[in-house]
Amino acid sequence: MDFSATSWGRVYLLTFLGTIFCIGVAFAVDGYSFESGTWRWGSDPLNNLLIPLILAPPILLLLLGKNRQLAIAHRELMTFATTDSLTSLLNRRAFTELVDGYLERVEEACETNQNALLVIDVDHFKMINDRYGHDRGDEALKMIAQTIRSSVRDTDLVGRMGGEEFSVFIPKKRKEIVHMMAERIRAAISEIEFKPSQDLHPLSVSIGGVVFENYKTFQDIYRGADEHFYAAKNNGRNRVELSVLKISASIQ
Repeated sequence: MDFSATSWGRVYLLTFLGTIFCIGVAFAVDGYSFESGTWRWGSDPLNNLLIPLILAPPILLLLLGKNRQLAIAHRELMTFATTDSLTSLLNRRAFTELVDGYLERVEEACETNQNALLVIDVDHFKMINDRYGHDRGDEALKMIAQTIRSSVRDTDLVGRMGGEEFSVFIPKKRKEIVHMMAERIRAAISEIEFKPSQDLHPLSVSIGGVVFENYKTFQDIYRGADEHFYAAKNNGRNRVELSVLKISASIQ
């Protein structure tokens, strides 16, 4: 696996420092007298310099290179475990855990912020698969995922919850701003030029969302957003249904 120039630069720097350390250890070991308990100039100082210079660099380069490869492999494994393979968004498990982690930190810090969760579902997606095939359906999902990601902030979490359903977690935003963001997502998706054949096939999404404070778990929030998503579907699709989620006695 190829390393970047910066990565190799760090490897070379560590190799240089490691070689200097090995040289210092060689002189220290050779110069210490166990009989007298004193330091003196070694009997063969040239060997103390040449042997570490010959042996240390290739050994350290090999070890550091292998360590770097292991680190990259670990990072790629973590990415694979948390990322949806089709859209490169967070998968359901990673998305849920990140939102729960955020809510837990907010609760521990005793903060009061308005946050939001959007549930986004592609309208009439089965029709796309049935008419054009699953490959074209996957193409539509990738275009929609990219559009959602580009329509929100870097700090917002975007995940694919499964099938044609996506979700966006928006921290620290009021309802008015969240509604504008949801409408921006809906409008941007409706402008996608999706051409599974020679003709343009329009895409649209229904979005349900909730703005909330002081909720403890993702499932509590998702349940409320899901209800509004179904309202968007039942009210004609290609629309946004958003409200403030009230804390019930069972959740407090």
